[in-house]
Amino acid sequence: MKFRITPLNFASAFFLIVAVYSWVYGIQVSGTHIKGMGNTLGWIFLLFAVVVSFMDIMFRNFFPETKKVWIVELSFITLAAIIFLLVK
Repeated sequence: MKFRITPLNFASAFFLIVAVYSWVYGIQVSGTHIKGMGNTLGWIFLLFAVVVSFMDIMFRNFFPETKKVWIVELSFITLAAIIFLLVK
């Protein structure tokens, strides 16, 4: 299988880095350090990384060309960001 770099690869790497960072340094909200939430948020970001990796594999199977995969994945990321901002 040929290794291809896609936007969801970067997203899953980002979620893994944030998960490890939250486990090592904990979480600080509004200047208050919260010890118990570091582990919880670490597991949540690890779950996000697994889901994003699964989505990447799914998109790669549906779209064999790298250019189409990039377009579809960037559209997916944009749509997810817009929905997040609308709900927020």
